[in-house]
Amino acid sequence: MRAVVQRVKTSRVEVDGDEVGRIGPGLLVLLGVAQGDEEKDANYLADKVANLRIFPDDAGQMNRSVLETGGAVLVVSQFTLLGDCRKGRRPSFARAARPEKAKELYESFVVYLRAKGLHVETGRFQEMMDVYLVNDGPVTILLDSEKIF
Repeated sequence: MRAVVQRVKTSRVEVDGDEVGRIGPGLLVLLGVAQGDEEKDANYLADKVANLRIFPDDAGQMNRSVLETGGAVLVVSQFTLLGDCRKGRRPSFARAARPEKAKELYESFVVYLRAKGLHVETGRFQEMMDVYLVNDGPVTILLDSEKIF
């Protein structure tokens, strides 16, 4: 499971011109689910995102998490994070999980974040979405559950 985590001042997602999710200060998480990912991957990444210390403390150091700041999280599914561009010029998405499994783990990830007390908004799974954000910093972090299991 892969995530691109962006610290944002604001973010929103639209489907066919209709807003389906919006947050103020917090995190935008683009989430990709790989073949072989399991509940432990969703739980690990949710815990990592919730506790990732990328918000400034009173001294301006990145020492606070989204939990500590009272921020929100916008989670958007993005299978293209599993794109493999090592061969040729067209990415291969062969490592991406099948949609049924990906949706299950995407929803588990959201449930895990909410269980930690976070306000979580989402995009719509398997829809074309327009994602808007004001990156704060900018701060962008890449997370991958495969790198630890």
